Amino acid sequence: MKQYFYLFSLLFSVAIGAQSVTDSTSVNEPFQVNTSQRILSNNSSTGVTIGAYAEMLYNQPEGDNGEIDVQRLVLFLGYKFDDRTQFVSEIEVEHVEEIFVEQAFVNYNVANNVNLRGGLMLVPMGLVNEYHEPTTFNGVERPAVDNVIVPTTWRELGFGVSGRFDDISLGYQAYVFNGFKSTLADGEGGVSGVLKGSNGLRGGRQKGIKSTVDSPTFSTKLDFYGISGLRIGLAGYFGKTQAADDVESIDGANIGISMIGLDARYKHQNFTARGQFIHASLSDTEAYNSLTGRDLGSALQGWYVEGAYNLLPIDNSQKLDAFVRYEMYDTHASTAGSLMQNAAYDRTDVTTGLTYHIAPGVAIKGDYQFRSNALEDGNVKNRLNLGIGVWF
Repeated sequence: MKQYFYLFSLLFSVAIGAQSVTDSTSVNEPFQVNTSQRILSNNSSTGVTIGAYAEMLYNQPEGDNGEIDVQRLVLFLGYKFDDRTQFVSEIEVEHVEEIFVEQAFVNYNVANNVNLRGGLMLVPMGLVNEYHEPTTFNGVERPAVDNVIVPTTWRELGFGVSGRFDDISLGYQAYVFNGFKSTLADGEGGVSGVLKGSNGLRGGRQKGIKSTVDSPTFSTKLDFYGISGLRIGLAGYFGKTQAADDVESIDGANIGISMIGLDARYKHQNFTARGQFIHASLSDTEAYNSLTGRDLGSALQGWYVEGAYNLLPIDNSQKLDAFVRYEMYDTHASTAGSLMQNAAYDRTDVTTGLTYHIAPGVAIKGDYQFRSNALEDGNVKNRLNLGIGVWF
């Protein structure tokens, strides 16, 4: 871990010493912003920024009953105390019954291109984790790579720095977070695991809910936007999982995580494209599985490419994007010890459909997913999805 903290310190030192006339909280993305960037770009001298996003979805697997759901309603509230200090928050209601805090952090602009941040923040990994508002991506559901491998929406408590250098077209983020939870006492003298083979690290997200902290993790991302219409991101996340006090000293209670992500977005007139690759290497999974009885893989990997074309004239206020996305993701990309790779966890989705932006901030979506896995008779059901997404 020491080398990553040295890198963090170096980034901070370079950022402090750099000079630029561009305020790092300004919105200057090539073609897309997210909620926190919108709040932080509030140009009023002081005051409140409010907004929301929502997703209402219908999923119809072949041969099964369909499901209709208000999947999420997220209210966001920001406040600008002065020209340097702002607060960003998001409150999420999932499925009309579960309430979570999705973001809650203070942003302090120390100098040009340097922001200090602390609180509950999104881990900068992949595309959708930071840009998860429903009108910012094609498809009714978020891509499976972002859902299973990353795993979106991934947020934890921490602190760090962020900013951008427009003279070299480079944005940066570097944070220290608490990590995933891995194990807990089961109340019967044993240990249960919260991580498993089918969805990897997803069950370990602590989300700021009375989070267990044992050792810090390090997260960083660089974004290059020096080519017109193109944005490229390189992200890393390194550390160990967190176990409760009564089990953390047991062999196998924690695992190590090294995750690397590469993503790209491109836009030219009516054509847009995006893609990403995520690989996570997990250590000590053999001991973890032996202790907990789980089937966690020692490597997770996923990638996708997507292309879309706006079928309406470019000067039209509405957009009708026809898109196709091909993605592969495997939560048993490798396994340790005697654990055999489960071919059911090696999955492929092909998603094609339409996204109709009837107004800025309102999208009507429909798609069909051809789904399969590596089993000889995987019996994965294809699915029709319809939805409405709103963001303001």
